[in-house]
Amino acid sequence: MKEKPVKYTSTVISVSDISVSRRFYEDLFGLELYQDYGINISFTCGLSLQQEFDWLVSVPKETVLKRSHNMELAFEIRDFDGFLEKLGQYPGIEYLGEVIEHSWGQRVVRFYDPDGHIIEVGENMKMVVERFLSAGMTMEEVSARMDVSIEDLTKLLS
Repeated sequence: MKEKPVKYTSTVISVSDISVSRRFYEDLFGLELYQDYGINISFTCGLSLQQEFDWLVSVPKETVLKRSHNMELAFEIRDFDGFLEKLGQYPGIEYLGEVIEHSWGQRVVRFYDPDGHIIEVGENMKMVVERFLSAGMTMEEVSARMDVSIEDLTKLLS
């Protein structure tokens, strides 16, 4: 009998104030709470927040870093421009530069959450393809621009 693969369940990030971080992720991203254990909460998308992370994983408190710059939480959204407007109204956002457009056409913005984790919010890839097509590009041109096969573009669109 073949053993089942390990199942990925969530990403847990360290936060200094569970209330502040919960409000940030619920207000800005519209994440829905799945479980609430006081100093640990989980959202339905698989992201979990943990206050007192050092206690949870048994490491010295001083080794739990802020702004480690070795990972990011990535989100995609259909209404990228609407999200940028909402983000601009959110108090205290610290950006990691301007909105950029990657060579494959996806627009993204990066900023920090209240605990210094890098957040990337990008335009939904289906929207990128649709934007190129509505601008008059053929599927072949979109494929070349995004360096993605027409088969994969078709999957994105369906």
